[in-house]
Amino acid sequence: MALTDKAILEVKNLSTHFFTDEGVVKAVDDVSFSLHKGEIMGIVGESGSGKSVTNLSIINLIQSPPGKIVAGEVFYNDENILKMNEKKLRQIRGAKIAMIFQDPMTSLNPFLRISTQMIETIQLHQKLSKKDARKRAIEMLTMAGIPAAEERINSYPHQFSGGMCQRVMIAMGLSCNPEILIADEPTSALDVTIQAQILDIMKELTQKFGAAVILITHSLGVVAGMCDTIYVMYAGRIVERGFTEDIFEDPKHPYTKGLINSVPRLDKLGTERLFSIPGQPPNVIDLPPCCPFFPRCEQAMEICKTKYPNEIDFGNGHAASCWKERNDG
Repeated sequence: MALTDKAILEVKNLSTHFFTDEGVVKAVDDVSFSLHKGEIMGIVGESGSGKSVTNLSIINLIQSPPGKIVAGEVFYNDENILKMNEKKLRQIRGAKIAMIFQDPMTSLNPFLRISTQMIETIQLHQKLSKKDARKRAIEMLTMAGIPAAEERINSYPHQFSGGMCQRVMIAMGLSCNPEILIADEPTSALDVTIQAQILDIMKELTQKFGAAVILITHSLGVVAGMCDTIYVMYAGRIVERGFTEDIFEDPKHPYTKGLINSVPRLDKLGTERLFSIPGQPPNVIDLPPCCPFFPRCEQAMEICKTKYPNEIDFGNGHAASCWKERNDG
C-alpha cells in the first residue's frame, strides 16, 4: 500500500524499563515507528520480546512501580501522549485509541452484562443517551458477527464462547470510532477456524470505519494476509521492519528468517521437520551491549558478541539490524 505522508501516531526512541530486585528489565529499548491512517501494522516476536509493553506504553498504561517509561515520545496527531494529564488521557483512551487486550475472557468484567460494559463506554465517549448507546452497541455486535445481538447483549461474559467474547471485544473497541485500534494477540486463545473468522472481521470493520490497526502477534502466519507493514521485535528492540511483501520475499535478519521458516507450509507437509529456532529468548535483565540474538544465531560473528549493530536501510522502508548483512553489503 502507499502510506500517506502524515502519520497519525509517531513513536520516537521509546524505552520502558521495570525496576526489580534482580535488576533492570529493559522491556522496551529505543523503539521507533510511525503509523499512518488506514495502515494495518503487525508487531511480531516471541513471548517476552516487548510487543505488549510497547503498546501499553503508547497509551501510558504502564503500572508504576515497578515499570517506568524512561525515555521517548509518543505523538498522536502532533500531541505527546506521555505529557498528557490523566483527564486528557481518559479522553484519548477508548475514544481515539482503543485496545483489544490479549484474553477476552479476563478482559470483560464477569459480574456485568455485556450491555452494561458497552453502553457505559459509548455514553462516556460519544455523549449519547442510554437508548441511543444501546442501539449503537447492538449495531456493533451485529457487525462483529454476534447472532441475535438484541438478546445476547443482555448476557454475561461466561455465557459466550472465547470466539464470541473476542467478537464482543472487537465491537467494543470500534464502537466509538477510534482512529487507532491496538489488538494484542486477538486470536491466541482461539482455534484455527475461529482465528481466521476473527481476523476477517477485524480487517473488514477497521476498513469500514477507517481505523489504523496495530496487530500484536507471535506468528508471522497471522500477519501475512492482513498487515501492510511488519515490525519484528526481539529482546525489546525492533530488529527488522518493512512492507509485508518485502519481509516475506527477502527477510534480512536471521531471527525474521527463523520466524518465517517456523510457519507450517501446505506444500511441504510430510517432507521435512518443522523448523524451530534453537535456544530460548534472552533474559532482558541488564543485557550486555551486543546483539541479543547471537547465542541462537548460526551466522553469528565475533562482533555480534561485543556490539549492537546499527540499522541498515535496504530501501522502500525495509531495514534491519544485523552485522552479517552489513558485512555482506
